[in-house]
Amino acid sequence: MNDFTARRQTRALRVGARTIGGGAPISIQSMTNADPHDTEAVVRQVEALQAAGCDIVRLAVPDLASADIFHTLKARGIRVPLVADIHFNYKIALRAIEAGADKIRINPGNIGSREKTEAVVKACRERGLPIRIGVNTGSLEPSLLSKYGRPTAHALAESAMHHVQILEDLDFHDIALSVKASDVGMMIRANRLLAEQTDYPIHLGVTEAGARYTAAIKSAVGIGTLLAEGIGDTVRVSLTEDPVREVAAAEAILRTLGLTDRPHMNIVSCPTCGRTRIDLIPLVEAFEKRAAAEGVLQKPIKVALMGCAVNGPGEAREADIGIAGGDGEGLLFKKGEILRKVPEEQLIDALIDEIKRM
Repeated sequence: MNDFTARRQTRALRVGARTIGGGAPISIQSMTNADPHDTEAVVRQVEALQAAGCDIVRLAVPDLASADIFHTLKARGIRVPLVADIHFNYKIALRAIEAGADKIRINPGNIGSREKTEAVVKACRERGLPIRIGVNTGSLEPSLLSKYGRPTAHALAESAMHHVQILEDLDFHDIALSVKASDVGMMIRANRLLAEQTDYPIHLGVTEAGARYTAAIKSAVGIGTLLAEGIGDTVRVSLTEDPVREVAAAEAILRTLGLTDRPHMNIVSCPTCGRTRIDLIPLVEAFEKRAAAEGVLQKPIKVALMGCAVNGPGEAREADIGIAGGDGEGLLFKKGEILRKVPEEQLIDALIDEIKRM
């Protein structure tokens, strides 16, 4: 138990076999970026995301033809819940629902008349599907831009609550909310405002965050800050990258805050300094790749890779196992106790072998 496990109380939603909110574990989402008309590419990407531990996968559905992918995915044995991302055309939403989508992402005010919104709500209600309202700085209504002068946290929250009101007027309450911005501070403030106004589950993310390094930092700050405050029921780390990397980044954020019980290796390594007597930077990279290839990353152990034999074992005393570098060799240690010296070129092999025996 840590200071971050107290969560904001929200309603519970069912998305396929997954529960969002209501005290359920925080779920990790990602989104396919394959051509929605290339069926085999989409199937491969969803299978890869499912294998990587993604809890919910969202798919862009730009037209009626692409909506049939949900039927195909279910027929191929995909188990991960699937979300249809719809903009403007309510008929695409209806087609996706019929094809087997587990959740619909729309903005009710953007799909036309009340009758069109009612049709989507009716179809979702009949099948027990939730609707996610998604607002970002690029989708704000002109009236709100005029009112606030520019995209702001208050404008994002007000837009989301406006769309909520449309669904509530239709007596529909199976709703999830997301308000996203590329400005991390704005994203944090907007989600705090939503959390004060409603008990619907909130999906967290920093949109248009950038490539791997920058986006991971922005997401860790934005998503991590809100999760530490108890806000957020499901997350997506948006990267201009292979979507599978989004899953790994989200898992890292949750692990850092102690908000997941998914078994995973905790790898710690020193930043290196003038005392470093071993080429630690490529050694750490090689270990991570080897651990993934050998299938040991899911072992719930702490592994330390330290740069010198002087302070290494002591600084990593709480690690389950690790290495500390010397001149052309390293110490293999377990629970702070030295096991033996190993030549540098054999360190990774020795460490992996020892981990497999644990």
